[in-house]
Amino acid sequence: MASLAFGIDLFAHKHDEKISLKQAGIWSIFWIGVSVLFGIYLYFERGSEIASLYFAGYALEKSLSVDNLFVMMAIFSWFNIPEIYRHRVLYFGVIGAMIFRLIFVAVGTMLFAISPWMELIFAAIVAYSAVMMIKKDKCDEDIKDYSNHIAYRAVYRFFPVLPQLFGHSFFVKFSEISKQISDSQKTTLNDQILRLKATWIVTPLFLCLCVIELSDVIFAFDSVPAVIAVSKDPVIVYSAMIFAILGLRTLYFVLEVLKNFLKYLEISVIVLLFFIAAKLAVNATAHIFHIGFEISAQISLFIILAILGVGVIASLVKK
Repeated sequence: MASLAFGIDLFAHKHDEKISLKQAGIWSIFWIGVSVLFGIYLYFERGSEIASLYFAGYALEKSLSVDNLFVMMAIFSWFNIPEIYRHRVLYFGVIGAMIFRLIFVAVGTMLFAISPWMELIFAAIVAYSAVMMIKKDKCDEDIKDYSNHIAYRAVYRFFPVLPQLFGHSFFVKFSEISKQISDSQKTTLNDQILRLKATWIVTPLFLCLCVIELSDVIFAFDSVPAVIAVSKDPVIVYSAMIFAILGLRTLYFVLEVLKNFLKYLEISVIVLLFFIAAKLAVNATAHIFHIGFEISAQISLFIILAILGVGVIASLVKK
């Protein structure tokens, strides 16, 4: 069922285009409907107890993954990715999320021993992303050359990276781009290709996808054990996670479009990112050093809704 719905979604968004609020809303309802239908199927096929476990896991994964929505928004802003390419990035991001969730569920809670340290590192990354969003608001210019971008500088020694976007491509060949880049960029890429014996060149869009996948993995360290604790059955756990993730991707576009209409919503998102960074750091510190306190999922969701509510109300009052 998920595969069929995913295929329909992909076919409907095969062209690079900006997604409207109406489209985003319809697809959000579509994915909620598919998720509920699967729960009804479980009810009749495997009984009310299994269906209840599925819905509990689905609701928990959905609420725990809300943080990731705002982090994805920050990542897209950090890379200055045009809105017409974002669905493609999130589509491949869903595929990666499915694979990583399957691994996490299969391996179980043993994998999560390193979780606190990864949370601590990612807290710094999220805070940095929030700072970058503030700077972008002050200087709203498109990035044409990524050669000074942190992501580019972090990886160009390991594989050749094109310092500019090339449509919606994640990888390109030198012959495809040679006429569209400067002589200095040609020289740099040629040196990288010869040194690394590479055939393909990575684009900034692929680097953005990798960072989004990293964020999904980090948040999975929190959500997977929680959903396992609630639902127990690995098949039910995985099903609940996948349907929740698929729905959240469309919810991202609802939030992105609303940001253009609600003046203070983006400020709320920046505040939320700092809160998420603080939450990750506080929880990681509690796990590592066994001191302090943890911010629960319920409190986190309440704070997120409150901050968003303030942003929406302030925007409506301003109008």
